[in-house]
Amino acid sequence: MIRRLLLASTVSVSAFAFAQPALAQDMSDPTAAPAPVKVDVKADRDDDMRDIIITAPFEQSEADVLSGTSVLSGQELTRSLKPTIGETLARLPGVSATSFGPSASRPILRGFQGERIRVLTDGIGSIDVSNTSVDHAVIIDPLLAERIEVLRGPSALLFGSSAVGGVVNVIDTRIPRSVPVKGYRLSGTATYGSAANERSFGGAGDVAVGEHLVLHADGSYSKTDDLRIGGYALTPERRREALATSLLPVDPADPEPIDYAANAAIKGTLPNSASRTWTAGAGASIITDSGNLGVSYSHYDSLYGVPIRYATLPGEGQEAPRLSIVQNRVDLRGEVDTGGGFLDKIKVRAGQASYRHFELEEDGSVGTAFYNKGLEGRLELIQADHGGWKGASGVQFFNRIFDVKGEEAFLPKNETNQTGFFTLQQLDLGAFKAEGGLRYELTDVAARTPADDLRFFHGARHFQALSGSIGASYAISDPIRIGINLSHTERAPSAEELFANGGHAGTQAYELGSADFRLEKSWGLEATLHAHGEGFSFDASAYYNKFSNYISENQVNQAVCEAAAAPSGREVEFPCFQFSQSDARYYGVEAQGSILLARIGDFKINADALGDYVHANIVDQGPIPRIPAPRVLGGLEAQSDRITGRIEAERVFDQNRVTAFETPTKGYTMVNASISLSPFGADNKTTLNISANNIFDVDARRHASFLKDFAPLAGRDIRATLRFSL
Repeated sequence: MIRRLLLASTVSVSAFAFAQPALAQDMSDPTAAPAPVKVDVKADRDDDMRDIIITAPFEQSEADVLSGTSVLSGQELTRSLKPTIGETLARLPGVSATSFGPSASRPILRGFQGERIRVLTDGIGSIDVSNTSVDHAVIIDPLLAERIEVLRGPSALLFGSSAVGGVVNVIDTRIPRSVPVKGYRLSGTATYGSAANERSFGGAGDVAVGEHLVLHADGSYSKTDDLRIGGYALTPERRREALATSLLPVDPADPEPIDYAANAAIKGTLPNSASRTWTAGAGASIITDSGNLGVSYSHYDSLYGVPIRYATLPGEGQEAPRLSIVQNRVDLRGEVDTGGGFLDKIKVRAGQASYRHFELEEDGSVGTAFYNKGLEGRLELIQADHGGWKGASGVQFFNRIFDVKGEEAFLPKNETNQTGFFTLQQLDLGAFKAEGGLRYELTDVAARTPADDLRFFHGARHFQALSGSIGASYAISDPIRIGINLSHTERAPSAEELFANGGHAGTQAYELGSADFRLEKSWGLEATLHAHGEGFSFDASAYYNKFSNYISENQVNQAVCEAAAAPSGREVEFPCFQFSQSDARYYGVEAQGSILLARIGDFKINADALGDYVHANIVDQGPIPRIPAPRVLGGLEAQSDRITGRIEAERVFDQNRVTAFETPTKGYTMVNASISLSPFGADNKTTLNISANNIFDVDARRHASFLKDFAPLAGRDIRATLRFSL
């Protein structure tokens, strides 16, 4: 029965993908696909497979993956849990965050962000507009995450050519994968954080109805006040500007003069940074020995403030916007064992969502409305293992209809359709492993501009992209494996890069795209080292990316934007930023390791460290903006079955490699400590984590943040997180 159901759904999803006209309706944002884990209907799966990567067609050990990977699950996820995905992952090697206030912080992987990384929920994109601007939140709730995987390097091409920087996959339980042994399954998380008076809780439950049907329900709620910070809101340089401006005569004709001295004095709290978010979801799966097929529905509702970019110079404005976000979403996931032969499994995954957010003025009126409708699907055919050779091939498609209305309508209504065909083949001969992948994409991007609107491009662009990777690794001894990967990627420009022409208050920029852009292309080389043995582990990657037609946004003369705005009669109120294409180079390293120092009674004493560095340059121009600063982090941890204590220090260095429109960012050292209690022993998944973050209340700012001169990271934050599973 399950085979017939899944095969029917597979055929219908595939047929729908190929039946779409070049510019269809009601579909989604580019993304990637899942890899549901194999189902065991007899017993619950071990949910804390720390060393297994499941964001792939077939499960692999972290040490066997040919590129850099990271996994957060279990106690580590509990300790790292923050309100946003970006902040939750920010202490992993090679990962930073956009830090546009405490409610909108997207991951940055190896210096790449926006269109060059993919953020997925259980294998499918978040179907939001977080890639459009840094002030837009990712519509994924970390409270409901079971585990989070970060995959970097060539393997990420499985999820789209735009994933050159990597993939973040947040795995939840909304569509059940297994039948509960006890007939039910409950889990929950509750958190209190002192820095923002954060009160958060989330829970999920499964119940078996008969032998094969499992029903699911989940929900979460989070509320925060304005964030407490460890000093002044403005950097010393901005404070000096504001104080100097405060001495100038006030324009008597100005109806609302700005108090610049008051701006310079803001300290201790970050105004307009409070938030409230709630989610609810339900799902159901049919699970048998031969496979599973499930569906789910979810609702996301959030209201949050964006930290104020305070005026420090004459003529600058300042606003206190809030964003009201709603998303309704339906998902499907299925997997069937084919019974052997050439194919081992068939997997299908699809998601459809309707998203909108309103950017509210201080009086509560809607200034700008963003609408996004999307549908994404993926079909995978998993080959059986024959003499160490296995692989996966498939098709992925998405459609996205995006519209902006109101004061910040910097884009025309636009539609993107993309279909990608891919294959990944792997050969495992024990000491020697090889992997190769190929992806071909067809992309159509159309501007639905009214005939009388002369500001935006009229028409469509069509792109064909071919990307591939090949790599190999060799075990030079039992614990040590070295590898090398070569990749070529081709990325179609996004609608934002092609069609933008308008002011965007979120980034304080008038953004101007170019409909003449060509494919962005890159060659990448990565070397890896994995060393895992009794009492130690070490993983390192070094990478180099050479881009042609690299798309970047740079400040240009105001006259350029004034000429572009002239047909509509709009004024250019912000600095002029124009997307352009040029050659670029990225290179960097990331590493992490741990070692067992001693055993004292029931405790193991471990030391660990990580570090990362990325250097990015536009050829003949200079540094690429907002590249994270180098950093190192070291920790000391005492572990037992019931108690784990940890203290760590993170040093983020100065970032002085800046563009003409950036300011340098001073480094900082942040010290954190935590204690995790498992009162019922290691076999029970109930844990209480109490942590003190930024113990010394330092003024910390991430260089990648658009708001780093106006909004530092949280000050001292005492957090308590209870996580249970029954």
